[in-house]
Amino acid sequence: MRKKIIYAVLIALGISKIGYSQSYQFSLQQAIEYAYQNQHDIKNAALDAEISKNKVKETVAIGLPQVTGSAAFQKFIDIPTQTIPNFISPLTGAAPGTYPEFIEAKFGTNYTANYGIQVSQLLFDGNYLIGLKATSVYKDLTIKALARTKIETNVTVTKAYYSVLVNRKRLELLDANIIRLKKTLDDTKAYFQNGFAEKVDFDRLSVLFNNLTTERENVAKMVELSNSLLKFQIGMPINSELILSDKLESIQLTAMLESNQVFSPEERVEYQLLKTSMKLNELDYKRNIVTHAPSLVAFGNISRNYQNNDFKNLTDKAYPTSIVGLQLNIPIIGSGKKYYQTKQAKLVLEKSKNDVSNLENALNLQSKQAQIVYNNSVRSLENQRKNMELANEVLRVSKAKYDQGVGSSLEVTTAETALKESETNYIGSLYDALIAKVELDKAFGKIQ
Repeated sequence: MRKKIIYAVLIALGISKIGYSQSYQFSLQQAIEYAYQNQHDIKNAALDAEISKNKVKETVAIGLPQVTGSAAFQKFIDIPTQTIPNFISPLTGAAPGTYPEFIEAKFGTNYTANYGIQVSQLLFDGNYLIGLKATSVYKDLTIKALARTKIETNVTVTKAYYSVLVNRKRLELLDANIIRLKKTLDDTKAYFQNGFAEKVDFDRLSVLFNNLTTERENVAKMVELSNSLLKFQIGMPINSELILSDKLESIQLTAMLESNQVFSPEERVEYQLLKTSMKLNELDYKRNIVTHAPSLVAFGNISRNYQNNDFKNLTDKAYPTSIVGLQLNIPIIGSGKKYYQTKQAKLVLEKSKNDVSNLENALNLQSKQAQIVYNNSVRSLENQRKNMELANEVLRVSKAKYDQGVGSSLEVTTAETALKESETNYIGSLYDALIAKVELDKAFGKIQ
């Protein structure tokens, strides 16, 4: 009985879980927007950007007035004793050697208390001024890093979305082949039963049909897997249902002339990030230089002190203290540490300049490569589409001849195999062209 109750609860929980799973229908753009809100890397990049904003505010706060309050209370169990030379006995005319050389004196009271407020204001510090600029640049760096993460997510989601569409197209072609081949197989079986075809004809088509059926099952699993991968890429629970509303037919794949695209490295977020990073290195170099400059701080302090041997009368009289002043710190002679730190910062800056130059060259190469790969992929796709149409026509003619008794089943089987091969090549070229289009848009900075 107890086991039955446990099983019932588990079943109820399973039904509840299924009932709460959500269903989504997304276009590609909607899937990307969903990823922007839910993808793990984007969330962390957004948090980094928010951290940088608070870092800027923290740095600004360093230059604002600093106010500190303090209060203290003390009770001396034993008042400190200080020995001092005996200056009293000689004044009384006592003979030398008849009085102690030192007097034990206690300074202080049983109870002391004080409170006060200290105010300081940074008037000038080169490190602070450079640091203030650096935090602003750092904030810009994290914002660009967030943009780069979004672009990478956009590319990843687009590829995953296209993978689902291509696998579904492949499944659609297989279903059409299976329906057509099933009819041919049924006709051949009827011919064989009536003595108009040999058993080997039926066997050849049966093998082909079984292979298609097995492949169809595998592709159906690939559709399910690619759909789950897409859900993972956009940050959606894997158990949710995701329906894609875009169709392959709506995607424009047209070969372009090389002169149609004008590339500028400034359009790439990677270039912008490296330039911003170089600016940070430049500010670090300047910061090391200004460490040799003086700094000036203004300060003020107001306090009240209380002293008494009687706790009840401790606050009867206050002894005030007030101070205002300026503190100037001037570096004079160091060990050479700052000099070598400045030299290192300058070398790091030179390295970052070289990195920017190298990246600019690499991005130009990448844009040309992406353009060539895309044009070749589109041309290959067009050729594979024509080959598939020709294979369809060959199969149509072979089947018509076979139905009229002037062709062989081997010819039909060969045509079926050729069509299947051409469809496989078409699907591969279609996926390659779609991926090449994504890489082209990324290379030219069109994905924002």
